[in-house]
Parts: sequence; C-alpha cells; structure tokens
Amino acid sequence: MPEVTIWTSNDKGIVSLRSHTMDGSAGKSSESGSIVSSSQSSKNGILPDDDGCPRQVSPIRIGGSRNTSPMGRVGSRNTSPSRQKVIKTKPRGLDEETVATFGKVVHPDVQMEDNIWAMLPEDLLNEILLRVPPFMIFRLRSVCKRWNSILQDSSFLKFHSQVPSHGPCLLTFWKNPQTPQCSVFSLPLKAWYRIPFTFLPQWAFWLVGSSGGLVCFSGLDGLTFKTLVCNPLTQTWRTLPSMNYNQQRQLIMVVDRIDHSFKVIATGDIYGDRSLPTEVYDSKLDRWSLHQIMPAVNLCSSKMAYCDSRLYLETLSPLGLMVYRLDTGYWEHIPARFPRSLLDGYLVAGTQKRLFLVGRIGLYSTLQSMRIWELDHAKIMWVEISRMPPKHFRALLRLSAERFECFGQDNLICFTSWNQGKGLLYDVDKKVWSWIAGCALQSYNSQVCFYEPRFDASIY
Repeated sequence: MPEVTIWTSNDKGIVSLRSHTMDGSAGKSSESGSIVSSSQSSKNGILPDDDGCPRQVSPIRIGGSRNTSPMGRVGSRNTSPSRQKVIKTKPRGLDEETVATFGKVVHPDVQMEDNIWAMLPEDLLNEILLRVPPFMIFRLRSVCKRWNSILQDSSFLKFHSQVPSHGPCLLTFWKNPQTPQCSVFSLPLKAWYRIPFTFLPQWAFWLVGSSGGLVCFSGLDGLTFKTLVCNPLTQTWRTLPSMNYNQQRQLIMVVDRIDHSFKVIATGDIYGDRSLPTEVYDSKLDRWSLHQIMPAVNLCSSKMAYCDSRLYLETLSPLGLMVYRLDTGYWEHIPARFPRSLLDGYLVAGTQKRLFLVGRIGLYSTLQSMRIWELDHAKIMWVEISRMPPKHFRALLRLSAERFECFGQDNLICFTSWNQGKGLLYDVDKKVWSWIAGCALQSYNSQVCFYEPRFDASIY
C-alpha cells in the first residue's frame, strides 16, 4: 500500500512525523507517528526532504493548534491596526498645562533638515506663527533672530489683524511686593499663563482696564498723576500727556478697531469732586480735550460701563443713570429705577447696545441671591434675565457682607470674590455658569479685568 509521510507542527513548537498507509480497496488508513523536537529539525518550518535537502512547508492546523505566521514563528502576535496600542499623549507645540491629554496612535517623529525651515517663505512662516497661541510668543522669540524680527515686523502685524481673535481672557494684575506681576487665564485654552511686566516703570499705579489688546494704568510718579497705555504681548508702553486738570480721576479706555485708535475718558476725580470738566484723550490727536462738566449728582458707585459710544454711571440722586455721549460730548440723565432691595450693583457692558446690571437682592443673608438684569432702552426699565444658582452663590460669597467684583465683555460676566479667591463665569447667550479653573485672584490686592490678546494693537 502507498505510504504518505506528513510533517506538522503544533502550538508548542513540536514537530510530528506521521506515516499514513492507505488501503485503496477499503479506504482505510493506518497511522504510526514519531515526535521530533523542533530543535532537532531546522527552525522556522524548514524541514528536510527525503533526499536530505531542506524544504519549507506550511503548517497544518490540527488538534486546535494555534495558527502561526507563515514563517512558523512561535507565539507571534496579531499586529493588525485594530489591535495597536493607543498611548495617551499631548499635542505637539503646546504647553503641557494648556490642553488635556487625548488618545492617538504614536508614529515615529519625522526629522526635518534645518535648511528646510531656514528656506521657508516669509508669508508661509507668518501663517504658521499666527496659529500658535499668543502667550507662547515669548518662547518663540528666543528660537532665532529671524523669528524675533518677524514677530515685530509690520507684515506680520498686518497678517495678525486679519485673523479672528484668540478669544476672551482674564488678566490679573498685582505687585509682589513692588515688582508688577501679571497672569492671564485663557478661556479657550482653559489655562493660566504668566506674562512678564517688568518693562513697566516703577510707579505706584493701578489697573484702569483693557480694551482691544491694550491695557491702561494710572498712578503717581512721585506727586504727579500719570496715565500709561501698554501692549503686554509686544512689551511696549508709553505715557500719555498730562491732563488739563491733572488730578487723580476716574478713567476708562476705549479702542476703535476700525480706526486703529483709542480714547481715554476722564470724569470726576476719585475724591468726589464733580466740578472738574470731563476730559477725553484721542490717540490720533495725542492730546486731551475739555468737555461738559458732569451735573451735580450723587453717584451710587465709581464703576462705569461703556456701551454703544455711551458711558454709563449709577446715580442715587437723581435715581437712575448718568450717560455721557462720546459723539456729542454732553451728559444726560436716564430715569431707570433700580430693582427693590438692591444691595450693591455693577454695570456691565454687553454687545449690540446691551447693558446689564448685576447685584445682590435681600436684606438677610439667608434670603440673599445674585441676579442679572438687562436695560430695556424703549421702556427705560430693568428686566431680570438670570439668577445665580444658590449653590454657586454660597460657594462664592460665604458671608452676607463679603465683597465681590463684577465685570464683563462680549456678553460674558465674571464674578470674583475678594476673600474666597474664586472666579465664576456666566455666558449670557448660552445661559451657562462655570467656575474658572485655578485661582482667579492671585493675591489679596489683585485687580482683574477682561483682556483680548492682540499683536496688532498699537499704543500710538
């Protein structure tokens, strides 16, 4: 009877030699086998022929044995893309505290030659740098002289003026103990950044506000009252000319993005003397101009809000709002009565002529609540639009007499607590309350305002 010899291997690396004798008439077969260690035969499935020459055979799957690779590799793994290991990593080029980690398959780094980067066209390099978070500009300046010069070049600033804004940020300013310190919280990136403020002079100054990428300060240089404007990203600043009545005044700065200019409005002085005329500084004229004296009123708060070319202040007598029109240079009174039991109110400017009033309601601590109203210009009345959730109110202000600050920009309203060191943000359009990651107040004497980082904001 013909005899067939079959070489097979199982999952334990054992090669079996089996002989089958076929009975052609009955269709039966008899089997006899011997086991040979894989170390005694050729490795990787190379087995000898009858003539002693090696030959490669394909493994035969019998007895539930594991299918190995075509080369007979023992214990090989399935390396299909669906079973590749996913490793937690962070986006390249961003600070490690900027964004949260996410999963992606790691590929080998592609090394680029230095001459490729050196030969990049200037317009392409501008496009790349515009997509980098603005707060990392201080690191990029130290890469090479070319990058340092491009970031201060007029063509780069022109490119930057045409791209959308990075988004609103919170700027916290304080002195520790005499050196100016500044931290910026990026709302889009949910991260804090430290900006060096050592370029400013050593005055006793305080934060006035921010608009269009510029930050305004005022203070005393010795006994002289001065006002300065700076751009924290470009590290440039300048002192404004002295006012006609150079006293400590309530100031507010407004930037005109289309006209590439800014104005600073000075009302009465900080000691309550309303007999001083209103003065307005125009950066295009580089001088202060005198305007109407604000009528004799009893101001409710020194906080001001600028909305739709108008400056608003709260008054108790007569009750309502004092409005300064920048286009005409005159003051007028709006008899908008405040809500009953209002303990402390802040005026907050929104977009598209929207003006908000934020304050606490209730005479007793257990009944107090924080509410937001919007001014109905047609009916000249305040309409309630939202209330702070009680759990947020108790976490922000644990004591009934605890002080807080409130300011806004682009329909975003921020609440900060002086004692608790917390920050709460409210989106008027989305009607969403959210806590600010980290501490909004870096120090007890910190001053906070909204800030929009822009390289193209000029101090002239």
